Amino acid sequence: MDCLCWWSVSKPLYLLLFSYFFSCTAKAAFNLSTISFDEGYSPLFGDGNLVRSPDGRSARLLLDRFTGAGFISSRMYKYGFFSANIKLPGYYTAGLCVAFYTSNGDVFKKTHDELDIEFLGNTKGEPWRFQTNLYGNGSTSHGREERYRLWFDPSKEFHRYSILWTAKTIIFYIDDVPIREVIRNEEMGSEFPSKPMSLYATIWDASNWATSGGKYKVNYKYAPFVSEFKDLALEGCPSDPIEEFPSFDCHESDIARLENADYATITRRQRSAMRRFRQRYMYYSYCYDALRYPVPLPECVIIPSEKERFRDTGRLKFGGSHQGGKRRSRRRGRGRVQASTLEYDPDM
Repeated sequence: MDCLCWWSVSKPLYLLLFSYFFSCTAKAAFNLSTISFDEGYSPLFGDGNLVRSPDGRSARLLLDRFTGAGFISSRMYKYGFFSANIKLPGYYTAGLCVAFYTSNGDVFKKTHDELDIEFLGNTKGEPWRFQTNLYGNGSTSHGREERYRLWFDPSKEFHRYSILWTAKTIIFYIDDVPIREVIRNEEMGSEFPSKPMSLYATIWDASNWATSGGKYKVNYKYAPFVSEFKDLALEGCPSDPIEEFPSFDCHESDIARLENADYATITRRQRSAMRRFRQRYMYYSYCYDALRYPVPLPECVIIPSEKERFRDTGRLKFGGSHQGGKRRSRRRGRGRVQASTLEYDPDM
């Protein structure tokens, strides 16, 4: 059966074939080299709530009533491909935030860059939701978030989530299916992320905003909440801006290899999958939020069919940090990254 021939069927079969379409698209997985935890990462916070497997190939992050947990890449990268197979907590997950993201907020406190995949928990029986976001050069007044639902239950099995960041483009992936692409243009200026960043993975209590604008809180009766990470892939151009005498680890050949990798090019079939994902599962995009941005931000590509589907969103403000733990990292002053953003919850 051809993956593309499914549009004129009944709704139940439509949903089944929709899932089949994505599985067809993702059959040819990216050619990735995975690394062990110790090869590329260090504990960030949470102490005993970060549990590594005996072989060092996977890690669990736990949230209980005392602390969350997180880890950080051992190096910073000027462009890269950051990827992991992740399984999220199940059952009642309201108020949780599991984040897989890049940032340099601990080095450039007022001009930080950031690329986010944030999983936002939900009440029993309701699906996980998630958002992608980006900030460049401290442009926290411009939240560029999009929110989505999934075509599967992310707590039942592992799925691969990836972020590609080059000098030209940013692509977010799920299971090798691109779900969002941001192409750099001159009008973005310094708001396109361009400084070296570390990769983070965290789980924390975001009760004040994550689920229905803070209406539903974390219920520790169901703790510990466990998020699992395995098959970690970390490819990019190492670069450390805080070294007094920067090393020459980042070569043009590294950047060229990154830009020529299979995950840096969206094929025709992948682009079709991305369009269908966004039509079916994206329920908020800042590009169509006329309340926040009467004039869309410069990177927005307004698609008439998408614009017709979106209405003005609510304006409930929320904010927070990716790291809900009370402990700070000992790694060269890289403590908790505090997000100074003001955003609006489109779920309200």
